[in-house]
Amino acid sequence: MYSTLCTICMRAGSRGLKNKNLKLINGKPLMYYTIKQAIKSQIFDSIVVSTDSKKIFKCAKSYGADGWFLRPKKFSSNTSSKVAAIRHAFVEAEKFYGKKFKFIVDLDVTSPLRKVEDIINAYKFFIKKRGDILITGSKSRHNPYFSIVEIINGKVQKVKDVKKEFFRRQEAPKTYDMNASIYIWNRHTLLKSFTAVLEREAKWKIIFYEMPPSRSIDIDSELDFKLVEFLLKGKK
Repeated sequence: MYSTLCTICMRAGSRGLKNKNLKLINGKPLMYYTIKQAIKSQIFDSIVVSTDSKKIFKCAKSYGADGWFLRPKKFSSNTSSKVAAIRHAFVEAEKFYGKKFKFIVDLDVTSPLRKVEDIINAYKFFIKKRGDILITGSKSRHNPYFSIVEIINGKVQKVKDVKKEFFRRQEAPKTYDMNASIYIWNRHTLLKSFTAVLEREAKWKIIFYEMPPSRSIDIDSELDFKLVEFLLKGKK
């Protein structure tokens, strides 16, 4: 088994849904589900919480996550890069534990519908494919080649413009929506990454792990939360 770190990042502030990390589902805060999934996967040497909130910090530790630092303000604003926050937690973890981690897995609290098997299988797939980065997602609900438009200077146009015209959605090239559920890096790649998971200028080997739409909801609004709450009803 490789030395692997799990990070779980939770800011106190949230534009889409206030205090979402602490909102209760089945009497448990949202973070509970991701922390327990990480523990049950049994693939991590350590599971570290990165947060700027003492309340979130205390709650995460009560459910089994490790923690000894609060995230600096420069990594905690609405405009801060999550990759930078993950890298900060990774560097702090290597110093704290006195060891080097070969792989880093970040699990997003706002995607609690994933299964433990998704974590394990994505991890094994990443190692098998010898990737630099792994991202997860599901087939796009709205294909940018067919049904997504943008307005530029008052003009409506397709986001993805191609010479060939598609008259049916099924004819368009397959696309996927990232679901923010699981991210995996090898050590070298995370230390060299800058601000985005998918950096245009970087030549990383990116691996994609497909998940079904039923496990790919990323909570960013009250409607998302209510849907996830309904789907998790009765689950502990």
